[in-house]
Amino acid sequence: MIEYKISFKSAQAHLFEVELTIRNPDPNGQLVYLPAWIRGSYMVRDFARNIIAIQASSDNQPVALVKLDKQSWRAATVAGELRIVYTVYAWELSVRTAHFDTEHAYFNGPCLLLGVAGSESEACRLTVVRPSDSYAEDWRLATAMPAGNLDQAGFGDYLCDSYEELIDYPAEAGVFADAEFSVDGRQHRMVISGVHDLDMQRFCDDLSRVCQEEVALFGELPVSEYLFLLQVVGSGYGGLEHRNSTSLMISRDELPKRGDEAVTAGYRKLLALCSHEYFHLWHVKRITPELFLQQGTAAEVYTRQLWIFEGITSYYDELLLVRSGVIDRNAYFKMLAETVTRVMRNSGRFKQTLEESSFDAWSKFYKQDENAPNAIVSYYAKGALFALLLDLTIRLRSDDRFSLDHVMQEMWRRYGRHSVGVPEDGFETLAGDVTSLDLKPLFDLGVRSTDELPLAEALAEFAVELHLLPAMSSEDMGRVVTEPPKAAGAKPVLGAKWKQLEKRVRLLQVFDGGGAQQAGLSAGDEIVAVDGLNLSAKQMEEYIARQQQGVSIELHLFRRDELKVIPFTPLPAASDTCTIYLPQHPGSLQQQRLNNWLKGHVPTS
Repeated sequence: MIEYKISFKSAQAHLFEVELTIRNPDPNGQLVYLPAWIRGSYMVRDFARNIIAIQASSDNQPVALVKLDKQSWRAATVAGELRIVYTVYAWELSVRTAHFDTEHAYFNGPCLLLGVAGSESEACRLTVVRPSDSYAEDWRLATAMPAGNLDQAGFGDYLCDSYEELIDYPAEAGVFADAEFSVDGRQHRMVISGVHDLDMQRFCDDLSRVCQEEVALFGELPVSEYLFLLQVVGSGYGGLEHRNSTSLMISRDELPKRGDEAVTAGYRKLLALCSHEYFHLWHVKRITPELFLQQGTAAEVYTRQLWIFEGITSYYDELLLVRSGVIDRNAYFKMLAETVTRVMRNSGRFKQTLEESSFDAWSKFYKQDENAPNAIVSYYAKGALFALLLDLTIRLRSDDRFSLDHVMQEMWRRYGRHSVGVPEDGFETLAGDVTSLDLKPLFDLGVRSTDELPLAEALAEFAVELHLLPAMSSEDMGRVVTEPPKAAGAKPVLGAKWKQLEKRVRLLQVFDGGGAQQAGLSAGDEIVAVDGLNLSAKQMEEYIARQQQGVSIELHLFRRDELKVIPFTPLPAASDTCTIYLPQHPGSLQQQRLNNWLKGHVPTS
């Protein structure tokens, strides 16, 4: 058994101390390493850079420890057990990393726990030592890791069957609020850290309905218990899936407040985040790319399937909210309109396919720069739209005998239930097998080309009208209307994304083909005057919108420390903002299709 001990060395300096004991080290010199990335987040993060001191010993005698590369070390040969003690700096508050101060401690295994080369399949014991400092007097520890000998606060010994399992259990220590609810007869625990005024009962009631809908979709719940770790912050957002738990981060303003019964946009966002990560319990953590099972986390693992795992999950995370009844149809279509708008506003969709976006996630999607909207497409957002198109196409061509639900159920039976990896062509092949449809032309169009997705045509068959219109303002991210939309004249726009500074407007991104790009404006430019007027960002937007077509205005801006005067001719806003109208035709075939689509899952066999 490989043994680990985590101690809270210094909250003020944000330092953990980890002790690793290897009973039977490699006789040729033991190699140890820290992962370069964490599963579910496809960017090399080089966690080993936070190890600030490391030493080895055996029988209380120092042992030479040679660093081989950025994340691995080899110890000299020893006759007895090998003990490695190291200090880790933890001051990055995210769902992927580790964070420690006098308020709380949070960690993921890949940030703290060294792997023992050649012994990854051995059982592991992790001891988390309860901190003795006064700030931690009322601390508790929450993790989904299998428990050994624990005290009442959750500190003590935890047991795992392998290193891969060990590093798949995040942990939160501190003073937190928690509640429990049941799904399919299994205990689910919600742990919330940070300052908040959350209506915990309402949140858990709503979330239990969403979780139950996901269980019904797949037909079974493959865990005996599940843990949600939610960190509440002033501004932040994120989620990361784990085998029996998830780590979440949300802004305080998104929480449902006590006494407020409205389902706000922020609350929808929180519920969709929870829905997304819970869906990964099946789809990613158990139904997973074959390549992920074959390779570890020491270096990048390239697959063209990320759109399948994140895009399809993104489709269902919102769809299951309306199926479960926690949001209404209008709210669902508002979320869909926003997704369509996000994709349509990025010309990168004409330059990168979904397969390419998946493959290049390591270097492009997770390392976006100011040119990202012009260069890449999101395998989350466009992946969700293709999943929608695939679902509607299957339903339409099979006269509602099959749907994407059936495909996902078979994915679970064929791959997830038996821990079999999905080959690179596995999903497409299975979709054809399940539905007996020739879906290759659809996959060629949506996954392997940059052609536009025929969403409007598909949705029309389900009593949904999708229109692309010019944005009404920079805050217009898509909408649902109660009357058939009428085409309106496009207002002149800057053609860039900006941020308001104290006395300037900084350009963050300049869009392909827009007026800003044609005028030679660049990301980083800071506009100080428009036609000699010092305007706020909102005033500038309104000023530009009032201009006649073809009229040039004068921009004064700083590029680095140089003042420039640039003539700028605004161009009309593109028709890239999704407006959805839901005509009512009770009893029609299209209305029946809509009801079948939104009503929920189909029985599993």
